[in-house]
Amino acid sequence: MTTRKGSARISDIPSEILAALNRGEIETRSLPECLAIDFQQLLRAVVPDISDEHVATLLPTDGIMRRTAMAGQLLARHTKARELTRLLGHPSDTVRGWVAFAIASRPKLSLSEYLDRVQPLADDSHFGVRETAWLAVRPHIAADLRGAIKQLKTWTKSSSANIRRFASESTRPRGVWCAHITRLKEQPELGLPILELLKSDESRYVQDSVANWLNDAAKSQPDWVRQLCRHWQVKSPTPQTQRICHRARRSLR
Repeated sequence: MTTRKGSARISDIPSEILAALNRGEIETRSLPECLAIDFQQLLRAVVPDISDEHVATLLPTDGIMRRTAMAGQLLARHTKARELTRLLGHPSDTVRGWVAFAIASRPKLSLSEYLDRVQPLADDSHFGVRETAWLAVRPHIAADLRGAIKQLKTWTKSSSANIRRFASESTRPRGVWCAHITRLKEQPELGLPILELLKSDESRYVQDSVANWLNDAAKSQPDWVRQLCRHWQVKSPTPQTQRICHRARRSLR
């Protein structure tokens, strides 16, 4: 099953694959498989002694990110810290995504602690877990924006493209499936400590994130984005920077 191709539609998922996904035995391979998982059944498999009352709060009619956040909060309440650490290596990418929200819902942690604990998930092999990781801690990042940018600046120097990408993706002014960060929409220059270090990144995964960051900013501060791209293209005339700037200005053309 590890090399299988994911189903393109929920109706195409073989029954044995769906059953294994719901038991938390395998990873998803496509968005339809993510959407098809029965969160209630999976939560019972992960936390067998959880009450039906708590399981019932994971309503199938709620959006997937809302259910993911709620499942993470239930994990935080019904598992010990040591167990959460063990779940970082769970076979199910959905469960590992829950862990990100469990970490983010822990009270009284510093921003550094939230970021340090979520970092393994930010570098997860599964794209869905990496997305969930930054979505989970984004409220903490927005609450201490200057502190977060200072810390995430060090992430831009990581040898892992996943970690470097997290630094830009988690601080996007608008982002996807998340609340906007008003301060960055109004003052995108606050993000320059991160963006400057990624403007010529070799990874297209990182380049696309930086370009999307600037495309977000262009919707509220178009002149700033134009000026920055002109400056970058003179200061750093690399193919990587050219590609970022071209994609960053797509909404301005």
